[in-house]
Amino acid sequence: MNLKKIFIPIIVVLGLIAYLSVFVVKEVNQAIVLQFGDPKRIITQPGLNFKIPIIQNVVFLDKRILNLDTPPEEVIASDQKRLIVDAYARFKIVDPLKFYISVGNERVARSRLSTIINSRIRSVLGKQRLAVLLSEDRIKQMSLIQEGVNTEAENFGIIIVDVRIKRADLPQANSEAIFQRMKTERQREAKEFRARGAEMAVTITSTADKEVAVILANANKKSEIMKGEGDGTRNKIFAQAFGKDPQFFSFYRAMQAYEKALIGGDTSLILSPDSDFFKFFGTTGVIKQKKN
Repeated sequence: MNLKKIFIPIIVVLGLIAYLSVFVVKEVNQAIVLQFGDPKRIITQPGLNFKIPIIQNVVFLDKRILNLDTPPEEVIASDQKRLIVDAYARFKIVDPLKFYISVGNERVARSRLSTIINSRIRSVLGKQRLAVLLSEDRIKQMSLIQEGVNTEAENFGIIIVDVRIKRADLPQANSEAIFQRMKTERQREAKEFRARGAEMAVTITSTADKEVAVILANANKKSEIMKGEGDGTRNKIFAQAFGKDPQFFSFYRAMQAYEKALIGGDTSLILSPDSDFFKFFGTTGVIKQKKN
């Protein structure tokens, strides 16, 4: 019983020491073994490793390609045009010891890199006109930015894999001014289109009215010609009838005249008895006719 009481604590202590002495480096990590804050070993390969418990501790660093989103930065181009640039970068820790000594951890490294990238963006893009920054030449400018950032990032044991601009916008005031200018331009174009449409409408209406007038004139012309031809035919028929029996034709026309003159209305008609108008009524007495 006494031996068990002695060995059990010893076994527990040895187990704890063994547990604290072992650490695993994953495939996505690299490790720095520190002894009282002083780097002793750099481990870049995955696997099981050992350290002195309590005296030594391990700092793990990511060896994958990491993303960094920088805060938007206002850039003044060489033509004094302002632009809000939102960039991002991808970086990799290639020298764990230099990284640990210079920046200590990833949070500090991101802050330092953001400052460097924004400073380099202002330096490079500030020498170019706004039109260049919005064209295909921007790729060349990104290469210059990446080269400059890499020069400073080497001091941190970091390599910059890529630097890109996610978005390049005008400041809010400039955007509103451009929007208003675009709106005014579109309104002007709309007025021009409306004016052209009104002009075309007037032209079409005038042409239609002209065609209507021509069609009506031609129709009236044809109707007058047809009416004249009908009147001529009628007169020809009357002339032929008059030639066959002049006395009957004279009597017929007189009857038509009596019908129109003596029927209807309140007008009194007083004529001489020997007038040609009453030649078919006889020659005695004074005739007074009243239209009834």
